[in-house]
Amino acid sequence: TVKDGVKEISYDQFAHIRESGEKYVLLDVLSPDSYDKGHIAGAVSFPASTINEMTAEKRLSKDDHIIVYCGNFQCTASTQSAKKLSDLGYNVVDYKGGLKEWQDKGNKLTK
Repeated sequence: TVKDGVKEISYDQFAHIRESGEKYVLLDVLSPDSYDKGHIAGAVSFPASTINEMTAEKRLSKDDHIIVYCGNFQCTASTQSAKKLSDLGYNVVDYKGGLKEWQDKGNKLTK
């Protein structure tokens, strides 16, 4: 689905990408505190408020396949981050379900 110019992926699509061995960069765009409390395995912390052209250039490549997530379907941080990165020319999708759906489906968070 594409919403507000941002491509959203479902839990099943996200799980498929993780299982496929496809290379991707997973960004947790919540606060560092939230990240420390628990995040999806393999994710790196990149809070939405710190994403801009300069920080993105330092940490990401235009060739990266980027997936962003935040807390849940109601949380807008991942959508804003995806839009920001997409506008800067990055290849990014938004896993909207975020931490809540990930856990609801029986997955654990790592610390």
